[in-house]
Amino acid sequence: MAAYLVVDIDVTDPAQFEEYKKLAPAAIDKYGGRYLIRGGAYEAIEGDWKPQRLTVVEFESMEKAKAFYNSPEYQLAIKARKGAANMNMLLVQGI
Repeated sequence: MAAYLVVDIDVTDPAQFEEYKKLAPAAIDKYGGRYLIRGGAYEAIEGDWKPQRLTVVEFESMEKAKAFYNSPEYQLAIKARKGAANMNMLLVQGI
């Protein structure tokens, strides 16, 4: 069953965040993930949620998504983004 990583990213240091952007996609790809949304334009049509930079990544399962998140490759990306962005991240099981 598919799983979706939903991320709201508040970039605080764009120059430093570029390093994270180089590392994260390779880790996502290695664990079978694919970007569905990657910081595109949005319009709030209900409520007052205002994500800074919204990203959605699809994985084939919760297990694959967790393997990605806990992988050495993504942990390196997390270290690279330290001080460059604040993230809110949800892992959601699909149907």
